[in-house]
Amino acid sequence: MGNCNINEKKEDLMENNVVSVQNFQFIDAIGRGGFGKVWKVRQKKNKQFYALKVMSKPKIIQKKSVQSVMNEKTLLSGLKHNFLINMQYSFQDREYLYLVMDLLSGGDLRYHIGRHRKFNEEQTKFFSGCIIVALDYLHQQGVLHRDLKPENLVFDSNGYLRLTDLGIARIWKPENSQDTSGTPGYMAPEVMCRHNHGVAVDYFALGVIIYECMLGRRPYLGRSRQEIREQMLAKQAAIKRQEIPPGWSLEAADFTNKLLQRKPQNRLGNNGPDEVKEHPWFRDFSWEKLLTKQIIAPFIPNGNEDNYLPSDSRRDSDDSINEEQQIMLRRNSVQNLFNGYDFDNNPVSVPSSQMVVSSTSSSRITKQPTTTNTPRSAKLAQKLKN
Repeated sequence: MGNCNINEKKEDLMENNVVSVQNFQFIDAIGRGGFGKVWKVRQKKNKQFYALKVMSKPKIIQKKSVQSVMNEKTLLSGLKHNFLINMQYSFQDREYLYLVMDLLSGGDLRYHIGRHRKFNEEQTKFFSGCIIVALDYLHQQGVLHRDLKPENLVFDSNGYLRLTDLGIARIWKPENSQDTSGTPGYMAPEVMCRHNHGVAVDYFALGVIIYECMLGRRPYLGRSRQEIREQMLAKQAAIKRQEIPPGWSLEAADFTNKLLQRKPQNRLGNNGPDEVKEHPWFRDFSWEKLLTKQIIAPFIPNGNEDNYLPSDSRRDSDDSINEEQQIMLRRNSVQNLFNGYDFDNNPVSVPSSQMVVSSTSSSRITKQPTTTNTPRSAKLAQKLKN
């Protein structure tokens, strides 16, 4: 898996300010998404390692997900934070889209839940702090993540979690009841029931993750979205006193239960991040040291391991493009669907007329309120009208 036939050309196109798949050496497949694989790659020029998501255009079109992948790129081009997995480049050729991201070596939280099943209170509080900081940043930029789950939380080499995958993230707007995508086990009731929603949906998912780290299972289980929805409507999930594991505090259970409130107006976090950070569970927790990464993480993945399932044990599939799809991809109307996908977070100083990949197609994210109320700024209100 160390070689890939799309990496055969030797020309370093970055010398001409063009970002291309030929600029990267493919090391190994480290994951799989809905449209293709995620690769560990090395940039030939600067020898840096990155994660490269390769997405098949025909699969994106087949799954009616053009808007989703274009939305992710647009959001990522306007965001940069130490607790997010940031985008470095995006580019395309006729068959594929390519997204170059920070590569983190610690593996995702789902992988480690699979190995350890549960975590202790100190570890889980630290995980939660990292997540809260990431959500605070996104919400201040007007963005709802909407798919917070262990698979989208990745450890760096020092044990800090960073948030990724903005495929179904959205800029908040008052009328968003039709945005119902998500992962059922972590989806807030208001999304399940097709209601308008705000930042509280992400805090509900945080509650599910803490519950899972504490008890080794999710609060609502089911084989389908409908089964989970019925459970949510039937009963309010809560950690009872007798269920609290040894070594865990009442404050941890209270924090989790307040995040899992079915009504968003009753949920911790609905009124912004301050009420989350000021909960007694985080008493004496240094948010400033967390932000500057001065805290020694209580759980650090083994740096001598890959921290992901080896590629030969992961279900594989054919990502090649067949003849019928090749014909479809020759149409200008099809290629026009992906106009503006290219982005370079590391531009060099050359005349703009010579730049092939630039950030001119991206738009900065305007801020939104931390609750589901009316936007505070006229700037955001104008954006929502457009």
